[in-house]
Amino acid sequence: MITKRLLLFFPQCETEKPIVYHLVKDYDLIVNIFRAKVTPEEEGYLVLDITGSEEDIGRGMEYVRTFRVTVDEARKGVRWDEKKCAQCGNCLTHCPTGALFIKDRLTREISFDGSKCIECLDCIENCPFAACSSLF
Repeated sequence: MITKRLLLFFPQCETEKPIVYHLVKDYDLIVNIFRAKVTPEEEGYLVLDITGSEEDIGRGMEYVRTFRVTVDEARKGVRWDEKKCAQCGNCLTHCPTGALFIKDRLTREISFDGSKCIECLDCIENCPFAACSSLF
């Protein structure tokens, strides 16, 4: 069993289809949805973890792509812009997973580990310099 974090983009014509239901029922996958949004243009964004065998996940993603849904394993819904970060540390106490952390104790330099991010969005609400932002 493995788990993959995915960002899915659903074009307008695909947002009302029970795609996640079929991932669970037909492909024996465990789906944990972190964030979901349908825009005013009725495009959909979904950030989720999918757990199952590598083969089942592969088959499930092939199924998802038949609906013109974009599957992106590399991008996250939350972004951290190192250039905007003033290294104030305000985000650190609000990040429950340690995705934002002190990289170098001597310089107090902050860094971001996207693999630990659960997209709680607390960093966005608490960053006075807008170094943290959301794709959607």
